[in-house]
Amino acid sequence: MKCDSGASKTFPIRCYALHKNAHVFIKDRPCKIADMTTAKTGKHGHAKIHLIAFNIFTGKRHEDICPSAHNINNVPNVSRSEYSLVNISHDHYCSIVDDAGLPRSDLKLPDGEHGNEIKKTFRER
Repeated sequence: MKCDSGASKTFPIRCYALHKNAHVFIKDRPCKIADMTTAKTGKHGHAKIHLIAFNIFTGKRHEDICPSAHNINNVPNVSRSEYSLVNISHDHYCSIVDDAGLPRSDLKLPDGEHGNEIKKTFRER
């Protein structure tokens, strides 16, 4: 049985209502807007907005141009949660707790450099 909170993962917004540090999908990638410039209304009737944004997971730069009155239907709902690392098991699963003290232990430590850095930092504290 699956449960769903009913909350949408995305919402619509007009391109002109976007702002720096907002989140948007560009080329199906969740990005944070770093810069926006608006070109004046041209012969085709709409001002154009040039977006420069960075992927929130990889940091890769993405760009897009859209008419200012264009409705963007896939703006992601992004939330950030902070957890404290309590333990790393022998099979590389992390035990973490949130600010309310609710535990999780279903997250596997990433392979490679990031996982090694997390292990090293955890052991040194």
